[in-house]
Amino acid sequence: MRLVSRIALVAAAMAAYAAPATAQDLTGAGATFPNPIYSKWFSDYATKTGVKINYQPIGSGGGIRQLSEQTVDFGATDAPMSDDELGKAKGGPVIHIPTVLGAVVVTYNVPEIKTTLRLDGTTLADIFLGKVTKWNDPRIAALNKGVTLPTTDILVVHRSDGSGTSYVFTDYLASVSPAWAAKPGKGKEVQWPVGLGGKGNEGVAGQVRQIPGSIGYIELAYAKQNKLAYADMKNSAGAFVTPTIAAVTAAAAGAVSKLPANTDYRVSIVNSAGKDAYPISSFTWLLVYKQQSDAAKGKKLLDFVRWALTEGEKSAASLDYAPLPAAMSKQLLKRLDTVALAAK
Repeated sequence: MRLVSRIALVAAAMAAYAAPATAQDLTGAGATFPNPIYSKWFSDYATKTGVKINYQPIGSGGGIRQLSEQTVDFGATDAPMSDDELGKAKGGPVIHIPTVLGAVVVTYNVPEIKTTLRLDGTTLADIFLGKVTKWNDPRIAALNKGVTLPTTDILVVHRSDGSGTSYVFTDYLASVSPAWAAKPGKGKEVQWPVGLGGKGNEGVAGQVRQIPGSIGYIELAYAKQNKLAYADMKNSAGAFVTPTIAAVTAAAAGAVSKLPANTDYRVSIVNSAGKDAYPISSFTWLLVYKQQSDAAKGKKLLDFVRWALTEGEKSAASLDYAPLPAAMSKQLLKRLDTVALAAK
């Protein structure tokens, strides 16, 4: 009996060891920006279908690299792939599938400021350029009349990894500040003039939370989860706007209505027109090879994306993301029909 029991235990252990190969039906990697909503989607979808998806939030740059090297089944990014990156993808053409919209917020840790801080794009750019270095700088004071600002130094916190959140943030700064556009410009990785780095949205949030006088940029959900203050931003219409789902939706409204029928969805909505639009808003994308080399995995991936664009969208608002416009979701569902499945 002991031998039989031991054989049973060995068999169980071997089965457990082999399980992950089948248990993890799909693997993905990329942006930290949408990780809260993706984590919920993957959990909900596994409960509904039994399909398990392993996602590593390593940053948009890492997601693009892993997809390009075909070490994951899909990538995720807040920065659309460049033409050069698309050309280097080993698995052929890649399509961009917007999933939700979100806001990058300017978070700060200044205990002396008891009301919500107001900032505009040019002042924010000059803070991150190291030109505005004190919290009581006249430019900040002019935007916050009646607010007593401390004389303390401003400590900038930025991302240290290749980041779609950085891309959205620097895309915005480049759109409002000629000085920023000239250098360092926009990108997933830039040469930051000043400040210290944190890895992922979590890393920046952690640094800002711990360091009085600091300022950084993170996705809205991370600011709320960490109970961090974040600024109202002056938009292109001259209104100061709080980052909310409605304000992100307003930022997308104009851009979505003007998308051409043959769009590849690599579109920026920063500094969007409209008095209610929050200016540092963005889509986030899943990256999928147009030619799926494994038919079984490809079908599972497409089934999940279809579910995300329909059922999954319903949970976006609860995690501080704006769902896609219904018309856009319908266009994307049709686009998925162009993905080809081919057995290895």
